[in-house]
Amino acid sequence: MADKNETGIDVSPETGEDTAATSRHEAETGATGDVKLEADAEVEADAEVETDAEVEADAEGSIGSEGGGEAAALVEETTPEPAADADERSSDSHHAKVTAAAGTPAGLVNGLVRELRPKQWVKNVLVLAVPFLAGQIAVPNVLFDAALAFVMFSMAASGVYFINDILDVESDRAHPTKRNRPIAAGLIPLPVAYVVSAVLLLGSVGLSVLISPTLAVVMAVYVAVQLGYCFGLKHQPVIDMCIVSSGFLLRIIAGGAAAGLGISQWFMLVTAFGSLFMVAGKRYAEMILAQNTGAKIRKSLEAYSASYLRFVWAISAAIVIMTYSLWAYQQHEISSIWSTVSIVPFVIAILRYAVDVDKGKAGEPEEVVLGDKTLIVLGAALAACLFMVFYGDGVAGALLGLT
Repeated sequence: MADKNETGIDVSPETGEDTAATSRHEAETGATGDVKLEADAEVEADAEVETDAEVEADAEGSIGSEGGGEAAALVEETTPEPAADADERSSDSHHAKVTAAAGTPAGLVNGLVRELRPKQWVKNVLVLAVPFLAGQIAVPNVLFDAALAFVMFSMAASGVYFINDILDVESDRAHPTKRNRPIAAGLIPLPVAYVVSAVLLLGSVGLSVLISPTLAVVMAVYVAVQLGYCFGLKHQPVIDMCIVSSGFLLRIIAGGAAAGLGISQWFMLVTAFGSLFMVAGKRYAEMILAQNTGAKIRKSLEAYSASYLRFVWAISAAIVIMTYSLWAYQQHEISSIWSTVSIVPFVIAILRYAVDVDKGKAGEPEEVVLGDKTLIVLGAALAACLFMVFYGDGVAGALLGLT
């Protein structure tokens, strides 16, 4: 009968050398095993860090749509203390700190500021794109009207954020991190939230009439589409990505409407498919995260596959490169060769960004861009080329006048 040694390995008379062989094998592979265990530990640590980052982002509503999280909202955590880690944000003690100010004037003011998401207003700078590309950005009246359009879009977007969190208040209160959002935490009473959202949404459309009736129509369409997203379209596959993309396109149209400037059809296509490219990249990053960690990000992801999202962002990238090239050649015929030159940094930037999309790391486009020095340089080169297209003659004339 076979006996067992101290390591539990069966040793029979015929195979008595097993123990020695096993010892030699363990000695030879011990170092390799340690390395593998260390590598596995590093992978697990990376996965935990990535998951914690996503949980923290989810607490701030920064995962998902054009407006932000699962329901088109970005809640910016602007608590006075340093940023807490994911465990702290989901702890009862942190929740107690957040809710301690509920019912106080200071808590209400802090909650309103957080719910407005001023950090996200930066995307509304897109309303300046048309005046810039028309060479009219320095004209006082044009710049003033475009600036007012920026304010209108900021009001509308903030109003949508309020509506989103009002609709999700019960589910947010049951969530370990989303319960710290201003409305869910009780910093903003529901009646106040309703009033503020109504003032922001109706005000954005009403005040737009004073600038341009066309701008008012654009604002009304934007508000209607975003509210539709909040009330259920966010769960519809494909529709959710199209709605998010439309938000960026409407900003471009609003800039032209406010300033009374025309927009090239090629440039509108560049904006539409460029935003779809980024949105599909975000969804792909969420899909990869869900597959690797088991995290449930959004309901609509259940209808997508990784291969489908790769198809969407790949075809969007191809179309945006093609339409930008057509726009650039059109500008070359009108004004300057610099528009054609701009194709080079534009294409390289798209391909560079696609590297991060392919790795599933494009969940937050602004972080990808700001964290990649090469992309920043390419963006600066693209901006310089476009500046030369629309303002080069004026700069050259000014320099000649000085000499």
